[in-house]
Amino acid sequence: MPKTSARLLSLLSLLQARRDWPGALLAERLDVSPRTVRRDVDRLRELGYPVVAMKGPDGGYRLDAGTELPPLLFDDEQAVALAVALQIATTTGAGIEEAAARALNTVRQVLPARLRHRVDTLRVTAVDRPAIRPEPQVDSDVLMAIGAAVHGREVLRFDYSPVSGPVRATVGTSEGCEGTLAAPPGSAAPPALPRGTPTQTPRHSDPPPPRRVEPHHLVTWGRRWYLVAWDLDRDDWRTFRADRITPRTPTGPRFPPRELPGGSVAAFITARFRGIGATQGPDGVGGWPCRGEVILALPAAEVLRHTREGIVEELGPDRCRVVLGSWSWPGLAAAIGRFDADIEVIGPPELASAFAHLATRYAAAGQPRAAPNP
Repeated sequence: MPKTSARLLSLLSLLQARRDWPGALLAERLDVSPRTVRRDVDRLRELGYPVVAMKGPDGGYRLDAGTELPPLLFDDEQAVALAVALQIATTTGAGIEEAAARALNTVRQVLPARLRHRVDTLRVTAVDRPAIRPEPQVDSDVLMAIGAAVHGREVLRFDYSPVSGPVRATVGTSEGCEGTLAAPPGSAAPPALPRGTPTQTPRHSDPPPPRRVEPHHLVTWGRRWYLVAWDLDRDDWRTFRADRITPRTPTGPRFPPRELPGGSVAAFITARFRGIGATQGPDGVGGWPCRGEVILALPAAEVLRHTREGIVEELGPDRCRVVLGSWSWPGLAAAIGRFDADIEVIGPPELASAFAHLATRYAAAGQPRAAPNP
């Protein structure tokens, strides 16, 4: 590579590494004169890079944002990270799968052979969990509109479409978290909705008024996108499924940020999808509606390998105390029964009753059925 071209790439790499560069420091890093730096900056501008000169005692340069996308320069680690991220983009449910595939092909074509080989050795295959119906896709324009409102701290107005078909049980406050979440695999169904809660959208009814919220975070959970926002009409925190949002324009006035319950968006979302109220924080397994304690005839290390949430305390070489939670008492009993070990129920009584109920049900299921009459 000619010396001038190599120096231009080095200069571009430095400008991308930090926001502002004094001219004297750039000349020192490149081992050239300030006059050469000025000429190289002019060459970068001719190639489409918006390098801005800063006035002042020392002077300097900054790589600014332009109206067109100039050629980009990545180091080896950045190039590999970009290729991997584009492969993972097909699993986001954001409706950008085709664009991500085209971008990956473009990046791969310009990669050096050594990096192309590294990228080609990693193939990510997205496998969705079996579902009754496919997960909804979110329009990328909707995500951009929500993200802009979050970034600008502007009140967002939007229409919120009803869930198609029967509504699954909701989680969150007594009114219900705006996003829905099915019960975890292997557990019983979530608790029933409060009496008086509609189970489906009434037909031939007037369309509901648009929602007005202070948007705070756009998050993903289980291949779905959610908006975490302060609902101005309900005076409470809510989570909304992004695939059901149709933003309205223009956005409203700016608002000061509020403190999110739980201290972080991760703690807030985890608490909401466990059924904890907005003012409560997750505490071990305390967030589940049903929580029980048992002693299992198994080593604690063996139980820990299969317990993502809960408390496991070693009581001996072949005994441990386990505290777990679930959506219902039968669901909790079934989750504990999967360990295939002797069980001693410590409490509460509802858990013991759930074991007795399941025992009767399983015993009936194990009886041979009479042959049907011809």
